[in-house]
Amino acid sequence: MASKKQIILPIVVLAAGIGGYAVMAAMKQPPQEKPVVDNTPVVAVDIIEKQPMIFAVNSYGIVAAKYETELVSQVSGEIVYLADAFVRGGFVKQGQVLAKIDPSDYEAALIDAEATLASAKATLVQEKAFGKVAEEEWKRIENGVPTPLSLRKPQLAQELARLHSSEAGVLRAKRNLERTIIKAPYDALIETRHVGLGSYVSTGTALGNVLSTQKAEIRLPLPDKEVRYLNDRGIGASVTLHGDVAGLPQQWQATIVRSEGVIDDRSRMTYLVAEVIDPYGLASPKQPLRFGSYITANIKGRQAQSVTTVARHLIVDNKIALLDDNNQLKYQKVQVLREQGAQVVISEGLESGMRVITSPLDYPIAGMALALEAPQPIPEDTLTPSTQLAMDDKE
Repeated sequence: MASKKQIILPIVVLAAGIGGYAVMAAMKQPPQEKPVVDNTPVVAVDIIEKQPMIFAVNSYGIVAAKYETELVSQVSGEIVYLADAFVRGGFVKQGQVLAKIDPSDYEAALIDAEATLASAKATLVQEKAFGKVAEEEWKRIENGVPTPLSLRKPQLAQELARLHSSEAGVLRAKRNLERTIIKAPYDALIETRHVGLGSYVSTGTALGNVLSTQKAEIRLPLPDKEVRYLNDRGIGASVTLHGDVAGLPQQWQATIVRSEGVIDDRSRMTYLVAEVIDPYGLASPKQPLRFGSYITANIKGRQAQSVTTVARHLIVDNKIALLDDNNQLKYQKVQVLREQGAQVVISEGLESGMRVITSPLDYPIAGMALALEAPQPIPEDTLTPSTQLAMDDKE
């Protein structure tokens, strides 16, 4: 039979164990709850704003004179005079004398032609008198029928022809004398001069080249598909020309005056011609647009009433990703009106206020929930006084 000690001792040990467990359980920290992680994709958006747009078409070209003339001698002789302005780069006015050819032979030819004319006039008067005498004599003859020869009519016609020939000779001599003086056909820039003082020239000898300074032209190549963005195929469109003068950027205004009407068989381009009035600024002070300059051109086109532009890479299969009012992904079909560089012009499918997703999505599915990216605060040390004032006004 067990003793009392043997019965009480296990009970005490068990109670002590239970008590120690209870104390340790009371001291144990409860497990911390982990915060709920939101895995909704965060996206950045741009707000669509539709507004009118004026299209522009870009091109390039070389400036050239509208009129270019090669001066050619029409008579022969020695160059006895050259104007100071008749040098490469010289500016001359219309009618200004550029050179003179020795006129001595042509002055003598004119005197000779005038003498021949005077002789023909005298002979004609004499022949008219002979004709009248012959007519009076035939009146005294009864039953006589005069012939044209007896009335000296063929002789009179011959003298009239000789008179006209003499008059033509005088005109020819005067014209040749006038041609000894070489004049500028219009306000011009001297491009080249091929003769010197004392040079002998013959008929057809090239004396030099002149370029009209009244108007300049630039041939502007355009892809045929770009012409549709211009009114009236570009005729009459305003053009802004850009180029450098002495290393500084400059601008000039021009107007499209015509189309060459064909597509170049090599470049497959359509050429429009822009015209600049007074390119060298001789009539009114302005920065000269020199012949031979390379320029870029911005041609003003037609106006679209309600369009918007987005980045080209956002359009896939004519669809664009939007963030709808429920912050869900939505694909919207759009109509691309024009591609211009990294941007495209959208005419239909987007309305003002729509939110276009501009950040990439790893696994996009239409209808998936998205979160809008929170705006980043601007560091205070980068705020300008005007920016800070604007933010205070909003608050």
